[in-house]
Order: sequence, then structure tokens, then C-alpha cells
Amino acid sequence: MSRARAGYRRAVTPTELALVLASAALHAFWSAWIKGSRDPVLFNFLQAAPGALLAIALLAASPQLRTADATFWAWVGAASVCHAAYLYWMARALAVADLSLVYPIARSTPAFLPFAAGPLLGERLSAAGAVGIAVVVAGMWCVQTRGRVDPRAWIAPGAGLALLTLAATVGYGVTDKAAMARLDGVAWTSPVPRSVAYFALTSLGGALGLVPAVARAPRAAALRAALSPSSPELRNALRAFAFSLVGYSLVLEALRSAPASYVVAVRQSSVLFAVALGVAWLRERPGSARIAGAVIICAGVALVAIAG
Repeated sequence: MSRARAGYRRAVTPTELALVLASAALHAFWSAWIKGSRDPVLFNFLQAAPGALLAIALLAASPQLRTADATFWAWVGAASVCHAAYLYWMARALAVADLSLVYPIARSTPAFLPFAAGPLLGERLSAAGAVGIAVVVAGMWCVQTRGRVDPRAWIAPGAGLALLTLAATVGYGVTDKAAMARLDGVAWTSPVPRSVAYFALTSLGGALGLVPAVARAPRAAALRAALSPSSPELRNALRAFAFSLVGYSLVLEALRSAPASYVVAVRQSSVLFAVALGVAWLRERPGSARIAGAVIICAGVALVAIAG
């Protein structure tokens, strides 16, 4: 078959593969830091704050952003709500459940994104993609119930919050794409890439969305203590922010040349990294069924990304 044939998609190069795997590992570490924190909601606010400050600086220094149309800002507003919900629900889930339960469910987004992208963005799902979604659902069942048929196993602590986190990731997957499509039409002369500027804007929205949760006592007192330069929570939050920003940048670099479908599929390896960190770092005992479920989820997402 000719490589010039329409529809041909090359595989990723070793360099692109390394970039995406590094990004996946960084995201898993980011989540493990949230799980290991004293108060995951407060921790998420602390690690969103640097991005919020960056967004304020960019708004002051980038006239290109200020000239974006109202539709762009409407999408940014919708995305900010989704990002704030994601940070809040993920924090709540990790406060009561294992990383090896929450992360595979919450990161199943690529399999469910077509249900929202179809009516909102006009995207279609193939038969192979539908099979991939069914595979992901089977994997989620293994993760959530440890392979048990008992309906009561579906109400494990944190499982509902993990599903809400999944819903929020689907929401920001659609709104991010729509907002970036509008931003691509804006004349851009800033040395800061559009994607980084948008990352900062959604960080600002996420931080603002968490303000009501961190402003109430006793969390407000904990926030004041955490803002001390000697606070280990602040140091870890800054590290988490750096990991998030670097991981995001690595994916963007890979997307410059690699097929997006393969990037999405490979990045799902973060689920396996997270399960490994849960065992090695957080001393979790996920069991064979949950580990198998994480692998099945990865396979289903890969099928959706590559063939869906």
C-alpha cells in the first residue's frame, strides 16, 4: 500500500514515543502527589495557583488574548467550570479511595469523548470505536468491582466521585477543543505559544472554581499554613504544577509531528504508571482484577484512538 494513500497514518517514532511516555509518567506522578497530600482539595488549589498567576500576567501582556471574540471566551468559561469540577471531584475521590481505583476510571475519557463530541462538534464514531468503548466499560467494571458480579460492588467508596471526574474530563475535552479552534483564528505574535496561554487560562478558571471550597474554615486556616515557604505541601504542589506543565508541553511537542490518535493511545499508559505508583509509593493493594482492568482500559482506549 502506498504511503501517500489517503487515510494513511504512520506510527510514532522512538523520539515521539519517548515524549508521550514521559508525559504519561509525569501525569501519573502528578496524581500520586494529590493522593499523598494531607488535603487533596487544598493541594489542587495550591498547584493551580501558579498557572492562575501566569494567566493574569499573560492577560496583561498579550493583546492577542484581549482581541479574541466572545465565542472564545464563552468556551473558556465553560472549560474553566469543567476544569474546576475535575480538580474538585478528583481530589474528593482520592481523599477516600485508592489511586488504582480512581485513576483508571477518570482517565477513560478518550473512550467516552465521542458521545459529547458527536452532537457538539459533529464527530462520528466507527464500529471499531464502539467496540473499543465496550472494552473500556469492561475494564472499568474490573477496576471498580474487582471482577465481582454483586451490584453492591459498584458503590465502592470513591467510585461515584471517580465517575464524576470522568464526566468532567469529557466536558473539558470538548470545550478545550472548541476554545483552541477559536484561538487558532486569532493573529498571534506573542512568544508564548497559544497552547501554553490557554493552559494558564484554564488554570486560572480551575483555581477560581476551588476558592469556595478552600475559603471555608477549617481549610482556610490550613491554606494560610500551607502558604508558608517552609511548607512541604506548598513545595509538593509547586512540583506537581511543574510536572503538569512539562507533561503538557511534551504532549504538545509530540503532537507537532505524530498522529494524534497514536498520541492519545500511548498517553493512556499513564493508567499503568498510576497503578504501579499506587503499589510502590502509596502501598496500595489493588489485586489482580483491578490491574487487569487497568490493562483492559488501556487496550480499549487504544482501539478507540487508533481505529475509532
